Amino acid sequence: MADHAAAAPGGPHAALAHHFESLEKQGQAQRLGMWLFLATEILLFTALFAAYGVYRYLYTGAFAEASRGLATWMGGVNTFVLVTSSLTVALGLDAARQGRTRRTAGLFFLSIGLGLVFMTLKAVEYRHHFLLGELPGPSYRGHIPGSGGSLFFSLYFLITGLHAFHVLAGMTVLGVIGVKAWRGAYSAEYHVPVELAGLYWHLVDLIWIFVFPLIYLQ
Repeated sequence: MADHAAAAPGGPHAALAHHFESLEKQGQAQRLGMWLFLATEILLFTALFAAYGVYRYLYTGAFAEASRGLATWMGGVNTFVLVTSSLTVALGLDAARQGRTRRTAGLFFLSIGLGLVFMTLKAVEYRHHFLLGELPGPSYRGHIPGSGGSLFFSLYFLITGLHAFHVLAGMTVLGVIGVKAWRGAYSAEYHVPVELAGLYWHLVDLIWIFVFPLIYLQ
């Protein structure tokens, strides 16, 4: 397949912005920007994890009881699904580095499919909590007395809901990059967007690896 990202012989690469001297410098700037963005995401979830830790200390019994009511097996399956999706994304990046961009596209689409599995299981889990009245804040109608139950599910829906939003955003990014890879927009010489999409997806996976034991395993 022709590489649509390549320029005419002797000219600059088509993906090179006019204010950069080379693809290498442009790539370095793009990676730096992505790492700064990822750092802000990490700070956001770190604050949420800290809040969860404080309230878990203050309401130890209620949080432990509420956590035991979660579908731990479902959280475990979702952990396996996301870890597997990170593997397929990493394989997609490796394929891009070799110039096999259609293989990259296929692996990214497979990762999107695994993301859909994750979101489906999360929707089933949310439906179960809604039916039991285990809702956030004043809407809580569960069996745990006092404010501990409502606080737990407020944080549960906030943390897992925000993570689910990141999963959806990551699936969108993988879809856009996957389509462009299928069309030959990247090559062994230029594949930085594939790398950046992979970094974002790995962050989504990493956050869940912290969410699962923190909330589900008590």
